[in-house]
Amino acid sequence: MRPMATRVSRLGLGTRRLFCSPASHQLRRFSSDHAPGQRETTVESSAVPSPVNASDNGGRTDANNNPLSKSSNHHDLASFLQYAKRTGLSQETTVFVGTHYEYTIASLLTAYGFSLNRVGGQHDFGIDLLGTWSVPTAERPLRVIVQCKAIQSTRPHLIRELEGAFVGAPVGWRGSEVFGVLVASKTATKGTRDALARSRWPLVFIACSREGKVQQLLWNHRAEQEGLQGLGVAMRHSPEGGEQQLVLMHKGKHLPLVKREGFPLASSDVEQPDEAAESSTDRKDKSA
Repeated sequence: MRPMATRVSRLGLGTRRLFCSPASHQLRRFSSDHAPGQRETTVESSAVPSPVNASDNGGRTDANNNPLSKSSNHHDLASFLQYAKRTGLSQETTVFVGTHYEYTIASLLTAYGFSLNRVGGQHDFGIDLLGTWSVPTAERPLRVIVQCKAIQSTRPHLIRELEGAFVGAPVGWRGSEVFGVLVASKTATKGTRDALARSRWPLVFIACSREGKVQQLLWNHRAEQEGLQGLGVAMRHSPEGGEQQLVLMHKGKHLPLVKREGFPLASSDVEQPDEAAESSTDRKDKSA
């Protein structure tokens, strides 16, 4: 066998082939236009300074101790649409597009175990959503800060902006065991994936269209160390012939997508609230 330093691995990704040197730091990757279960390895070299605590910019919290939206005019997608209609806010404005996307993401990601509230405002260091992510690989919900990019192309500078957002995190979202999540309407470029892999912060990238279809889910080695070890992703086919959906996997099984009222999912991939709660308990017992 040739030495590790000289070996080269080859992964077939759709019609393309990626050549990369094996490294200890890997980027967990899945995209809906690639075959399920494939992994892309990326060299991780540079480091990012340790998190810095900042002054509190939090406020009111909900029952789960997540900061509530700073807007008094709307608190979810339905109320925002009513507000936009009432005030004549054009759907072509960046304010409408950005806010609509943030509420869409907050609602959609509930199906994947996230509990998020919109907190965007002035001096927010780019943080659009705050909350937690419940996964069977972690003993307790993971705290997350989320940035949403509805229009921008996914370039490496967005990863640097996400790293900077840790500085502005409110009380409860500082220090260790806090994940940064970048959600964009376009899939990640190679430069973005490389920047994600190099980061020393636990980071997650999600590509979700403005229409609400999750297309890609990636996380870096640090995120795996902080609580995502053993978690996977795959595409699930609908028995009724509907569109494929990206789902999380644990111990070889699909994790059920949790339905949220007002944001329907494909019927074959949805677990009703009671069933989802039972499945969540089962997963916790098995992962203990």
